[in-house]
Amino acid sequence: MRLPTLAERERLQRRCRDEVARHYGRPLTVTGLAHALGTSPRQLQRTYAQAGETSFAEDLRRARLSAAAELLAAQPIAVGDVGRLVGYPQGAHFARAFRQRYGMSPAAFRRAARAARECGAGRGPDRPAAAICGWQPAP
Repeated sequence: MRLPTLAERERLQRRCRDEVARHYGRPLTVTGLAHALGTSPRQLQRTYAQAGETSFAEDLRRARLSAAAELLAAQPIAVGDVGRLVGYPQGAHFARAFRQRYGMSPAAFRRAARAARECGAGRGPDRPAAAICGWQPAP
């Protein structure tokens, strides 16, 4: 059996990240994604381990939470619905993951984004609006 080259593993990881970016709202697993990409789950795990930057779970979490931040900032969709749209069926799990990533609850992020729009400042999912305008969420 031939071992994959570094270039082949990098290509596999890019393909995996592309699939995660396209389908983050669905229930994704290493096993399911590996089969969709024509490789084994272990090979996909090795690919992430050798890259050393992140894991499949972190790539998936990052894609989901980035999409959630965009939706919260721009759309009047209920917070729980945003969580479900990006792949978190449990609202508490979504809120906990969002708070860990952005340092505030999804509702506080939405309020901060609204405040940023009102003060005319730019925003982005990796730059919470609260930091832009000096607005602080209530404790």
